[in-house]
Amino acid sequence: MIAVAIICVGLAVFILKYVFSGSGPNPFEKDTREPLKKMVHDRKEKNKVLKQGFLASKVPDNLDAIIIGSGVGGLGLAVLLAKVGKKVLVLEQHDRAGGCCHTFTEKGFEFDVGIHYIGDLLDHKPFRCMLDSLTNGQLQWEPLDNPFDVVVLGPPENRRKYPIYSGRTRYPEELKKCFPGEEKAIDEYLKLVKKASRGIWFVALLKLCPVPVAKFLVYTGLAKRLSFFIKMAHRSLTEVVNELTENKDLRAVFTYIFGTYGNRPEDSSFSMHSLLVTHYLNGAWYPKGGASEIAYHMIPIIEKAGGAVLVRAPVNRILFNDAKEACGVSVMKGQEEVHIRAPMVISNAGIFNTYEKLLPKELQAMPAIQKHLSMVKNGDGGLSVFVGLNGTKEELGLKANNYWIFSENNFDELVVKYLNGKREESSQCVPLLFVGSPSAKDPTWEERSPGKSTMSLVSFANYKWFEEWKDGKVTNRAADYKELKKAFIDSILDVVLSVFPKITRDKIEYIDAGTPLTNTYYIGAPKGEIYGADHGLARFTPELTAALRPQTPLKNLYLTGQDLFVCGFAGALAGALTCGSAILNRNLHLDAIALAKKNKFVNDKLKGE
Repeated sequence: MIAVAIICVGLAVFILKYVFSGSGPNPFEKDTREPLKKMVHDRKEKNKVLKQGFLASKVPDNLDAIIIGSGVGGLGLAVLLAKVGKKVLVLEQHDRAGGCCHTFTEKGFEFDVGIHYIGDLLDHKPFRCMLDSLTNGQLQWEPLDNPFDVVVLGPPENRRKYPIYSGRTRYPEELKKCFPGEEKAIDEYLKLVKKASRGIWFVALLKLCPVPVAKFLVYTGLAKRLSFFIKMAHRSLTEVVNELTENKDLRAVFTYIFGTYGNRPEDSSFSMHSLLVTHYLNGAWYPKGGASEIAYHMIPIIEKAGGAVLVRAPVNRILFNDAKEACGVSVMKGQEEVHIRAPMVISNAGIFNTYEKLLPKELQAMPAIQKHLSMVKNGDGGLSVFVGLNGTKEELGLKANNYWIFSENNFDELVVKYLNGKREESSQCVPLLFVGSPSAKDPTWEERSPGKSTMSLVSFANYKWFEEWKDGKVTNRAADYKELKKAFIDSILDVVLSVFPKITRDKIEYIDAGTPLTNTYYIGAPKGEIYGADHGLARFTPELTAALRPQTPLKNLYLTGQDLFVCGFAGALAGALTCGSAILNRNLHLDAIALAKKNKFVNDKLKGE
């Protein structure tokens, strides 16, 4: 017992010294929110910020850091560094900044590609406070309807709809109305979800504390004892839920949101799932003005500190000195290489792009690099269908919510059969479909595009189904590729029209699909994945959690974004905070919490006066 006590005391000292304190500058030291400025809807004006093309002459002198990739994991980190006076260059291979937060326009319709709804944005919550800080309070959020999600199960002749409400009391109350007699299962599920999600702090700890301490925590089993998140991480969603209830529809409703990280329930960590459920318990929101508002309000903060965000800047390799320290990047400008130097290189391009494409061959072969690569695999490819409609949301029956449509309630069997099937057969029956209407969620839409509406339809697809066309021209691939894409579009559209009776084919003015190859081209996803490295059970072992850290095995090369922490918008930002913590030598997660508490105190005091 004495030995255990000594170990715990020593561990506490390590944690306090390296994780809960820090001597570096604090980007969350002050409340930087400014009075709201008038929203800019003019696309040309916004493009002056979002589409600044790369030229060597635009690269700032005396850079403190270079960040590869302008997704929110890269931009968020750049803003954090800019707020403490760092001069940062963000390089983006696409023709606009934002990564999965960018938007594009076709035939007069604007579409988002990755931001469908965000949770945990109540005023004075740490996540909201962090986002306000990263955009100086200029990014505005509109709440979705309640229910914010509707789960649809079964074929048209036997279709069941289950609304999902936000609210810590309303969420279980409404579920109990749908499933009388299952009150105990619903309460136990919510109890486990909340308990697991609260342990996420330990993931940040494992990534920030010294490597010997992290290894000690993992290999002694203390990690599982100290964090319920880590303890439950190896248990699958199917396993946990099946122990709670025999009701197959309730099991489906408990697990439906697995589509937001891309693994079927039997290969999904219950702990990962718990983060998503609690993320939306207090509500769901959408950015006013569309997803491009996120990058639009971050970039000026980076520029104010002397940095820049440049697009059409494909990094083809990371530069290293003789001591194997990262010292810059090479950008392809036409057929020429432009070398840019900086004392620090941070990759938001994902672990596979970083280690397999951007490192010299001799450094790729390093045992430490190969060990990290052996611990992860690519996620499943994403499939998106973009629909432009003639008609207002009222005329088309569209609301500010989402539909999750499944052909039946046996999710594991459906997904395995679909992804392992032949492409021609799978294209005829897509068993999982997310449906949302960005135009119905955005209160500025009617002003920008009167009488028009959009829908975003998202599912998954096997990269191998499309791989033979990967070398084709992105806007004009072979005829058989287009035929396969059309088959997916047609079968998906049949499902949507059966659920939304006010939408008819004659209302469709534009429709097209983005396959895994589209994702590879536009967002640099190696296998067309939209959630980065696979989020299956193997991703959440304590060993991998501790091994994937901001610092790579190569000095001055760091990782940020969703591959560092977890997937999605909030996950990528958590990666940015974790990487920023390592660089600035302080725990930015705790700094964001402290700022939220301070802002709430000030606000409550003003209300009292």
